[in-house]
Amino acid sequence: MNHELKKMPRPEFNYSSNEITDKDVLYEDNHLIAINKRAGDIVQVDETGDEPLDEKVKKYIAQKYNKPNGAFLGVVHRLDRPVSGVILFAKTSKALDRINKMFKAREMHKTYYAVVRKRPYPEAGTLVHWLVKNPQKNVTKAHDKEVQGSLRSELSYKLVGELNGYYLIEVDPITGRPHQIRVQLSTLGTPIVGDNKYGYPRGSLRKSICLHARKLTFVHPVKNEPVAIIAPVPRDGFWEKFEGMMVGE
Repeated sequence: MNHELKKMPRPEFNYSSNEITDKDVLYEDNHLIAINKRAGDIVQVDETGDEPLDEKVKKYIAQKYNKPNGAFLGVVHRLDRPVSGVILFAKTSKALDRINKMFKAREMHKTYYAVVRKRPYPEAGTLVHWLVKNPQKNVTKAHDKEVQGSLRSELSYKLVGELNGYYLIEVDPITGRPHQIRVQLSTLGTPIVGDNKYGYPRGSLRKSICLHARKLTFVHPVKNEPVAIIAPVPRDGFWEKFEGMMVGE
């Protein structure tokens, strides 16, 4: 008797919505709070209706400091939903204004790490493209020359290690454009593992990509002291293998 195996439908993945706890906080003072964002969290509300990270952090602060009327929280930068790592929020309007000016003046230094399957060539360099985002499709396209509506985008990168056929790339974005690192590495021929939107052959079952915002360094906008915030990588059985190659170790 010929028995045919029925192909089971792939389970639909839904992002989990975990509340913020002390273990998610990387840095906090009276002016700023930095969170180690989980892949899957959205920073601000979008069309999905999922609870955004800024609301979770507001709840955390209000509960921690017994603020029945809620807490002030200012969003100063963003990370794509499938990206993990350090993200900074302002706890006062004064800090928000100053941090916004520092981002515009490129006084906030960010270091990311990406895992790819193809060795980059050259192994280190600077990428400059002009990016155009299609908001309807939520996709960014890179151009070698300036075109109408494009934004100049620049990053530096270097290969820092290899493990079992995977390559770890350190990325220092000079500009901060939507999907910048993802599309620029894809244009180099090294799409990020799991990022099928930008050329990787398959997506992750968890809808995450192997891009992690590792480090944020700046001069404190109020205290005028140097600050360096490092985000541990996700504990997922994969990222930990690369952590020893990263800055801050």
